Amino acid sequence: MKLSSVVVTLLLTAGVAYYVYTPLPAAIEEPLKLMLLDALFHVMLQVDYLCQSLGQSRFSVVEGAMSVLVSLGNMAGGHRGGVRVSDVDFDGIPVRVYEPPAVGGGEGGPRRAVMFYHGGGWAFGTSKKGSYDILCRQMSDELNAVVVSVEYRLAPAVHFPVQYEDCLRAAKHFLQPGVLGSLSVDPQRVAVSGDSAGGNLAAAVAQEISSDDSGVRFSVQALIYPVLQGLDFHTPSHQQNQNIPILHRYMMARFWLLYMGVDTSLSPLILSPALLHHPSVSPSVRSRINWATLLPPKHIKHYKPAAIETGPQGLKNPEVEFLPGLLDVRSSPLLAEQGVLGRTPRALIITCEYDVLRDDGLMYGRRLQDAGVKVTNVHHDDGFHGCASLTQWPFSFDVGKRVIRGYIDWLQENL
Repeated sequence: MKLSSVVVTLLLTAGVAYYVYTPLPAAIEEPLKLMLLDALFHVMLQVDYLCQSLGQSRFSVVEGAMSVLVSLGNMAGGHRGGVRVSDVDFDGIPVRVYEPPAVGGGEGGPRRAVMFYHGGGWAFGTSKKGSYDILCRQMSDELNAVVVSVEYRLAPAVHFPVQYEDCLRAAKHFLQPGVLGSLSVDPQRVAVSGDSAGGNLAAAVAQEISSDDSGVRFSVQALIYPVLQGLDFHTPSHQQNQNIPILHRYMMARFWLLYMGVDTSLSPLILSPALLHHPSVSPSVRSRINWATLLPPKHIKHYKPAAIETGPQGLKNPEVEFLPGLLDVRSSPLLAEQGVLGRTPRALIITCEYDVLRDDGLMYGRRLQDAGVKVTNVHHDDGFHGCASLTQWPFSFDVGKRVIRGYIDWLQENL
C-alpha cells in the first residue's frame, strides 16, 4: 500500500472517530448506535450552518435528512390499519385527526381524546410521518381515543409566541362542545400532551386553558421530557449531560434563540450564568427555578450553581433582547405562579437521567405537587433525550419502547 493511501486511511479513520466517538455513561444501552445517530445530527447541523452562510433557510438540510430517517421508520411498520386519519384545519391551524376503528366508542359511549404537540425545538418536526405518526396511530388504536396532532408553524419562519398561539388556538377550537360532540369525544376525558418542545407547548396551553372557567378544560396533562425554562443552563442535568446525545446543551441554547427570533450567535449570552441574575429577573422568579430547593439530593449530586462571569460574556450590557421572551410564562411554564399551577390538571411527567432537560421536568413536578396537583413522575435511569422517538428500525432503543409503553398505560388508567 502506498504511503499516500495509508495517510488518507488514517485521516478518514480519525475523522470518523472524531464525529462518532462520544464517551457515554455505562447505563446507556447500545452506545455505538447512539453515537452514530449523534454523529449524523452533528453532520446535518454542520451542513445546515454552511447553508445558512450561503443564504439558505435554517434547518432546511436538517429537516430534509430527518424526513429520510422518519421514512425509514415508516417502512419498518407501525401503521394501524383500522385508524382513520384526516388532515383538517381547526380555526385555521392545520391538524391531523386520528380516529379509532370502533366508531362511537368500543365501550358503548363517548371516547377519550388526546391533543398532541410534537417536539423538535420549535423549529422542525411533523406529526404526518415517522415516529410521531406511529405514536398517534398507536394511541388512537390502543386507547380507543381521538388523537389530534397539531401542525403548528415552525422557526425560523415564525417565532415566539406564534407556535404557542397556534397550539392554543387549535386547543380552544377542539374543546368546543360542538366539535367534541361531532367526534364522539367525552368532554371529561381530554388530555393535552407533547414531548420536548411539544411538552413545553402542552404545559403552557394547559395553564391558559385551566385559567378559563367558561368552557371545557383538559382533564390530564402528559409531558415527555419537556423543556420548561430558558434562564438557567447550569442546572445539575445541564452540567451532567451537556455533551450527551442527542440534545447537547449548546443545541438547546440554539433552539431557544431560534424560538425567540434572535441571532443564534448570541448563544454565549443565553448560556451565561449571569443571565439568571440579570436585573430584570426578580428574586421571586429565581425562586421558581431554584433547583437547590426543588430537586432531591440524588439529582443535585455534587453539582453547584455556576459562578457568575465577569468577563465579556457576563452580561455587562443591561439590555438583553431575548430576555423578555424567556421571562414570559407562555414560553417558560416553570415560571408560572403557584396559583396558576394549582388550577392545572393532574399530570404525568416523564424524565430521563441522561437529558439536559431532566431537571426542568423534575422541578415542574415538584412545583405542581406543592400547588396541590396530583403528579406521577416516571424517571428512566437509562433514558436519554429523544429516546421516545427511537422505537423503529434502524434506530430502535429498548428504553424508548419502555417510555412509550408506560406513557400509553398511564393514559389508559388516568384518562
